[in-house]
Amino acid sequence: MTPPQITEAPIRPLTMDDLPRCADLSEDRGWPREVHKWGLLLAAGDGYGIDAPDGQGLAAACVVTRYGQTPAAPELAAIGMVLVADRYARRGLGRRLMRHVCDDVLKGVPLTLHATPYGRPLYEELGFASAGRAEMLRGTFRPDGTVDSHDGSTVRPAGVEDLSRILALDAEVFGTDRTHMIVRLPAFADQLLVAEDGEGTLTGYAAAWPNMDTHVVGPLIARDTDTARALVTALAAGTERPLRTDVDLRHEELRGWLKERGLESVSSNTVMTRDIPGPPGDWTRRWAPLTVAAG
Repeated sequence: MTPPQITEAPIRPLTMDDLPRCADLSEDRGWPREVHKWGLLLAAGDGYGIDAPDGQGLAAACVVTRYGQTPAAPELAAIGMVLVADRYARRGLGRRLMRHVCDDVLKGVPLTLHATPYGRPLYEELGFASAGRAEMLRGTFRPDGTVDSHDGSTVRPAGVEDLSRILALDAEVFGTDRTHMIVRLPAFADQLLVAEDGEGTLTGYAAAWPNMDTHVVGPLIARDTDTARALVTALAAGTERPLRTDVDLRHEELRGWLKERGLESVSSNTVMTRDIPGPPGDWTRRWAPLTVAAG
């Protein structure tokens, strides 16, 4: 029988002081520590956790990122980093934490998440349905052309004057406002680039941020495949690290091109939603998320 102190332990909000414990929990489950990513998620979102009864860190945790112009009444919320310590696995902690977040904290709010094969049955039990798939790619990028232009798109580093245009484009493509996340990109990412057409119209933007020994490409917003390629090529030229990104399976041309350039498939995940038929916005211009933990 499960010891009552495990299933009855209170669920509490996480703070930035919990950052080391969150990283420890990731490592406990065989994930990278990802301290940099955890820091962004706890700063821009809300973490929830259950302290381990043995006093050794967290028994379970997850992060919620709310989107929309009114945080108290979000238009959409993404759930990520759902983790249970190995020694407390299969005791219902993940289900309890997810029920608390979905049915108490976010009751009535449309939800989205990226599910691993391991987590998908639980999310289906909680009312989530599959709305698509994404493939994680990783590897050392081999360039195939010029960095500055690609079929009419000019790519350059983003400046302060570009932020308002980036926010407007992002809200249009993502389908809701995520200003509180995007304004953190200049400090969070090592590179933030914009793409413009010949008339100076913003046609895309992308960031590369450090994660362990890689640079993660995301978000990647672009009007077409050529613009997405131009942004990735420019980001790759600015780093000696391998690239990692998660690309919607519907973007077959970009995924094929990335594999030709040296990236390999690592895994895939299922995009799931609850109370909406699928993620809002324009998927044709949304190539890769900032991180699957936040959409």
